[in-house]
Amino acid sequence: MDAREKKRKAAKASLEFIEPGMTVGIGTGSTVNELIELLPSIGDRINKVVSSSQASTDLLNEKGFEVTRLNEAGPLDVYIDGADEANKRLHLIKGGGGALTREKVLAGAARRFVCIVDETKLVGMLGEFPLPVEVLPMAQSFVARQFTKLRAQPVWREGFVTDNGNHILDVHELNISNPLEMETRLNQIPGILTVGIFAHRPADILLIADDDGVRELRA
Repeated sequence: MDAREKKRKAAKASLEFIEPGMTVGIGTGSTVNELIELLPSIGDRINKVVSSSQASTDLLNEKGFEVTRLNEAGPLDVYIDGADEANKRLHLIKGGGGALTREKVLAGAARRFVCIVDETKLVGMLGEFPLPVEVLPMAQSFVARQFTKLRAQPVWREGFVTDNGNHILDVHELNISNPLEMETRLNQIPGILTVGIFAHRPADILLIADDDGVRELRA
């Protein structure tokens, strides 16, 4: 089974968490794109849909969904998104697609956060995937120096601007042995808008697709 088939399996398994009348948050990325392809099959269950990125909004519009702003939608019943890495405590690294700030907002606004991944994303310790960090452009060099002090290697994602008009630093070789502590610590650095560690608001349910099917981990 190839990677796309696994992503589609995980996406399909997440549909059961969308119940009639729900306000649904939709994330960003290749696995979520598979979910958006499947959403019309249960479109009658969805009351409102909110998106974490312009890219996902465009795809949802193509599928016939009218996307509502979070301010107008109120609390989300469920938020479904992928991840770049996940551990067994359902802590995540997200932001490979650059939408981490809006993803973190939607996860925080959701009663239930369902994360869909293939088995290659499940790791013992977070951090092999470079940590995406959204920074204010004027603070980019300052923030990069703070990561250098932590013996990590920040790399500017050249040519990329977030939907919020900011830059991304992809931080390599950062020790994330304690995701909760590291998320808190990085949040104190002026100029960082969002770090891609989702530990204070982890997933509630992790759906992991492999060759045998989809298994479920719960927080």
